[in-house]
Amino acid sequence: MKGNRPVKNVSSLQNETIDQGTQFGVWKWMPFLIAVITAVVYYKAIFNSITTNDDDFYIINNPYLRDFSWHGVKVIFSTYYQSNYHPLTTFAYFVLYNLWGINPLPYHGLNIILHVINVLLVYRLVMQLSGSSVTSAIVTALFALHPMHVESVAWIAELKDVLYTCFYLLSLITYINYRCNGGLITYAQVAVFFLLALLSKPSAVTLPLLLLLIDWYMGARINKSAIVDKIPFFALALFFGIVNIYAQKAGGPVDLLFSRFGFVNGFFMIVSGICWYLLHAIIPVQLSAFHYFPEVTDGGMPWLYYVSAPVLAGIIYLSLRINRHSSMYRDYWFGIAFFVISISVMLQILSVGSALTAERYTYVPYLGLFYILGQYISKLKTARNQQTGLYIIAAIVVVFSIQSYDRIGVWENDETLFTDVIEKNAGAKDVNVIYLLRGNYRSSINDITGAIADYTKAIEINPGFAFAANAFFARGVAMDKTGNLKSALADYSRAIDLNHTMPEAYNKRGYALFRTGSVQNAIDDFATAIKLKPNYPEAYNNRGWALQNSGSIPAALRDYDKAILIAPEFDKPYYNRAALKSNAGDWSAALADYATILKLHPDDNRTMYFMGQAYFNLNNKQQACSLWQQAAQQGNIDARQSLQRYCQ
Repeated sequence: MKGNRPVKNVSSLQNETIDQGTQFGVWKWMPFLIAVITAVVYYKAIFNSITTNDDDFYIINNPYLRDFSWHGVKVIFSTYYQSNYHPLTTFAYFVLYNLWGINPLPYHGLNIILHVINVLLVYRLVMQLSGSSVTSAIVTALFALHPMHVESVAWIAELKDVLYTCFYLLSLITYINYRCNGGLITYAQVAVFFLLALLSKPSAVTLPLLLLLIDWYMGARINKSAIVDKIPFFALALFFGIVNIYAQKAGGPVDLLFSRFGFVNGFFMIVSGICWYLLHAIIPVQLSAFHYFPEVTDGGMPWLYYVSAPVLAGIIYLSLRINRHSSMYRDYWFGIAFFVISISVMLQILSVGSALTAERYTYVPYLGLFYILGQYISKLKTARNQQTGLYIIAAIVVVFSIQSYDRIGVWENDETLFTDVIEKNAGAKDVNVIYLLRGNYRSSINDITGAIADYTKAIEINPGFAFAANAFFARGVAMDKTGNLKSALADYSRAIDLNHTMPEAYNKRGYALFRTGSVQNAIDDFATAIKLKPNYPEAYNNRGWALQNSGSIPAALRDYDKAILIAPEFDKPYYNRAALKSNAGDWSAALADYATILKLHPDDNRTMYFMGQAYFNLNNKQQACSLWQQAAQQGNIDARQSLQRYCQ
């Protein structure tokens, strides 16, 4: 296969006034300077936490990261996960997890490194397309530091965004080399980079259309030969498109936007989405991790969604009036087409989730819009005008950098992230899920009062929302921690009413019932939890304790044994079984359980004390006194008293 050499077109006829500076090295270091500034702005992201906004699914709770073997790699590349098929991204998590566990720094570090690499690749691509260091610098700086791109870099779960973009840009750069120089090897490299991009994120399916767009921009005709040349790329795009539709369906229903909201509302949502992206390229305000679908009341939406249609129509009308002989004509339509093609798969035509737009979706598409601006300034007729334009761009980049730095701080942890979403989406019906997530975070840091307030707010907004059972259950756990068993029991019961298949709620309610004296009801709840989740060690342990207290010792022992069999590192059934054995005078069996607990918790002075008791009752006073001595040194009062009484 031989690439078509581009004809020289208006896009490569740059104004010489400023670009002559490249001959003397004035702009030589510009891409590296932008890369360094980008690294400085994003540096604080490496200190951010892992959030529960998908990061927990992709890293903390991802079962595919545990099997560090060839079989584990095979599973990653042959399985859907979380309604997605991006195995190369999962493989990157796989490597990081097995090297550093859940330490967030390496994950954030990789995102930042890839973003910096992408900055350099953008400069190279734009230089190939425009031949202008001015255009390249403008596009690269805006790409690197635009606040709409923070989400793609500062969010661990968006590794797929920066990773696919890296291969996507490499594919475009290599394709331009192929067009200019031909060669089967170069063509194969384009295909390999495209395949890697597809394995990183399905959004890469748009690349074949961009290859045709580059052909047109560089002066080639879009004829049969040009299309045939792209058949392998279209075939790859079609295959991965189908694979990812099935992946989405595996995680739940996937509807067309029109079937979900009706044709008219769906149309205006798409149009308003395009306008939203265009507006935020210029004025990136009210940024948030979530931008929800509008509320549809009595078949209608807020008026702004309908106004978007004439606004977009006006933009199209003005675009069509651009003079074909203008030096910007080809640049303008190339940039617009680049934006439309790459954003097209992000417009929620296949409707998934609760967000109509997302800032991360602009990571690649905005290159088209930035390119138009870069070419416009590069082609200004006088050096003075160019310099003025560059000063304005520099000022914009400074403002964007400050905004980006601030947005990176928003992604610091769940508290900062979810609080920002709540503030930006006050009144939105779907924001109750964010209250639930923030409540979970507050509960994890023992801010029980704050957690209860968030769970209550989530329920108040919509008591019947999809995760209402989770909210009632979580509030029940929080109430339980405060000692308010009555409220906890009411919330556990409400959660069970909403979701009869929630074993955790039965287990928690059972334990609360046990503490109120309703032992048989507690045993029944533990039994239901076990029926729903047969390998549930906590429920077996709790039922064993309830059975033990009701006098059913053999049944209690069976439950403790089962809990230990399921989870050998779960300590509570060892404690309970050891206590039961001690009460029965079986000190040797109790001693074995205490020894296991000490292996799990070498500094557990409570276990040292009880283990000393077992040795003492087995007439091994020396070993008993040694253990009591260790426990007493760690502050155990019972051990100190035993030392004074038996070891003088």
